[in-house]
Amino acid sequence: MKRRDTPTIGFIGAGTTGTALAVRLAQHGYQVIAVSSRSLTSAEKLVGRISGCQVYNGAQEVADIAQLVFITTPDDIIPEVAAEIQWHKEQSVVHCSGAHSVDILEPAKQRGANAGCFHPLQTFASVDQAIDNIPGSTFAIEAEEPLLGRLKEMAAALEGEWVTLKAGDKVLYHAAAVFACNYLVTLVKVATDLWQTFGVSPTQATKALMPLLRGTLSNIENVGLPNCLTGPIARGDLGTISRHLESLQKQAPPLLNIYKELGRQTIPIALAKGKIDLQRTEELKALLR
Repeated sequence: MKRRDTPTIGFIGAGTTGTALAVRLAQHGYQVIAVSSRSLTSAEKLVGRISGCQVYNGAQEVADIAQLVFITTPDDIIPEVAAEIQWHKEQSVVHCSGAHSVDILEPAKQRGANAGCFHPLQTFASVDQAIDNIPGSTFAIEAEEPLLGRLKEMAAALEGEWVTLKAGDKVLYHAAAVFACNYLVTLVKVATDLWQTFGVSPTQATKALMPLLRGTLSNIENVGLPNCLTGPIARGDLGTISRHLESLQKQAPPLLNIYKELGRQTIPIALAKGKIDLQRTEELKALLR
């Protein structure tokens, strides 16, 4: 069912993020009518999922027909696309980059368009997985009214939350996402590498660790910081940590400094949880120095 009083929407770029957003917005009644992409195959796949959407040859054609245009190209191309198009007043243009502020759409603003950013704080490994994951995500929004209100409505329609950011917030916002998402993958890789020292394959190790990971995420969500923290630092267990350090030094020395730094960052969480006192905190810091 189409929503009343909503703009017609076009997408420039039919990759994973663009396709997932287009499909979900269309499912929630938004009029997604146009798409262009460097990959004709990707554009055709997108329109195959959305009734009434058409493929156009170029970005300008999408901008000519749509009232709200999402630029969902690779980040490095967004400024180029914004500069090449002849935008018009009352039109809105939005990019979906997590790292860039709305400032990269300045050429569109100079031509009278409303400019914004609408970044889904989510991990997308494939188009189908992205479509599944978007509902419930938080969206980082940069815009001025009336576009700001429109983007908040879209976030709500997608069953999500939103945070409003200023241009100067964006880089650290994206760095935080890298810590929470990308480096979690790295930490799992480190853990599975350690399992190989006692003869367990990465596949087996990953399978074994998944319930632990799910339990950890559940505790973060349901118990919250700092009380969700468990393990030797939460307990102030100097003996166990010392044995970890000795074994890493002997069998996996490249990981020793990583372990120490993560341990040092964990101490304030343990202190906030209230299971260790200031004296034990100083002892932990000395051990991990």
